Amino acid sequence: MFDWLQHFADWLIYSVFGIGTETHLGIALNFFIYDTIKILILLFVIVFIMGIVNTYFPIERLKNYLNRKKLYGLEYFFSSIFGAITPFCSCSSVPLFIGFVQGGIPLGVTFSFLITSPLVNEVAVAMFIGMFGLKATLIYVVSGILLGTIGGWLLSKFNLEPLLSDWVKQILDNNIQQAEFQEEKRTFYQRLPEITNSAWDIVKGVLLYVIIGISIGAAMHGYVPENFFNDYLGGGEWWTVPLAVIIAVPMYANAAGIVPVIEVFVAKGVPLGTAIAFMMATVGLSIPEATLLKKVMSLKLIAIIFGVVTLCIILSGFVFNILL
Repeated sequence: MFDWLQHFADWLIYSVFGIGTETHLGIALNFFIYDTIKILILLFVIVFIMGIVNTYFPIERLKNYLNRKKLYGLEYFFSSIFGAITPFCSCSSVPLFIGFVQGGIPLGVTFSFLITSPLVNEVAVAMFIGMFGLKATLIYVVSGILLGTIGGWLLSKFNLEPLLSDWVKQILDNNIQQAEFQEEKRTFYQRLPEITNSAWDIVKGVLLYVIIGISIGAAMHGYVPENFFNDYLGGGEWWTVPLAVIIAVPMYANAAGIVPVIEVFVAKGVPLGTAIAFMMATVGLSIPEATLLKKVMSLKLIAIIFGVVTLCIILSGFVFNILL
């Protein structure tokens, strides 16, 4: 989908600026240009689409459906499935999270999507099959979906709504006011300027956080030496799994981008389960993601989410090493 953007980033950094393709600076800047433009495009498109959904879709009916007890937790599973089939990284999943909250979807169900979306996508699945085989791929996909399901369910047991940022609360209040003062029926074209302006306002609200987050990720992507991880994660001791998760948190990459790195890890002796745990933490937990989430959540809520997901990933890593 974004091949043209990668070609543009390559042309701009390597041809126009003349920075070497193998240099740390070149790799970091290429990553920054590509991901910044991609995420801003996705950010506007997703928020715009959710604006249309919020305008026309019967959100109250959806809320009632997702809150019915007879679902027995399947709402978290369905949200995780949706997260798995959407090709978004952790940072580009944030705008859809905002849209979910805007739409009144229960917070725990929304977290299920937020957790699973960056962990599993079709490109990474295809690469996984070619590199590690069908068994490892199935374990990776199922575990990613279960991680989102269980994580969302656990987070739903806490009263986390008060920990959303004032910015999000204001968005929710505006939605309520708009619902109370419903205008006469208007055509889509009559509503389009309002939807577009609303989407642009949200993009402007998170723009600084996007740039800061991707800058951190680009620096990590370009300057952290790969051998650093192999030296510390290749022994197979019990503590390598939690260490892999802790080391991965400052990193930032999407699942498709990190899979080839994981293949190198495994080839150099890192257990596959440990490598997958590292990958999940890289794409599902990161300082750049926390930076973006700071716009929509308090630090306490971010810490709770990261703590729950970190624990789930560590447990998954141990299970991976047993099964693989």
